[in-house]
Amino acid sequence: MEQDTRTTTVDDPPTCRDLLAGWMSLWNGDYALAQQVVAPDFRLHAALLGGGDGSAVRGPEGLVEWIAQTRAAFTELVFSVEVGPIVERDHLALRWVAVGTYHAGFPGATAPSGTAVRFTGTDTLRLARDRIAEYWVNSDMHVLLATLGVRP
Repeated sequence: MEQDTRTTTVDDPPTCRDLLAGWMSLWNGDYALAQQVVAPDFRLHAALLGGGDGSAVRGPEGLVEWIAQTRAAFTELVFSVEVGPIVERDHLALRWVAVGTYHAGFPGATAPSGTAVRFTGTDTLRLARDRIAEYWVNSDMHVLLATLGVRP
């Protein structure tokens, strides 16, 4: 697949601020701006729990579906920016923290419903044409799995 060379340089703070606000809204369960924030050819790069590499998550719809699946096992799940954004040309990076309450349905979880969760991670986002085109995530999933009592 050919990479889009028409990148966005995020020298404009409002652009960066708007994209970050839209990104965090998506992760907090408000999907209304997905088409405006996420590029149609969006790609995810991640080590998924099921063993995939994230390549099946494509476009705004694919991202929203993946986020919704992630959020489904929790209530009151809130993501917030802990550090950043750090901006370099067409990339934006941030460290986030997520806090919430386990509800049910996480594969292999033995924790009771109502268990408090807290986990962190970093996102690296590549921007193209004022939208998020690629996403690399690195989270402390081992902390979340331990909190939920998931055993190998």
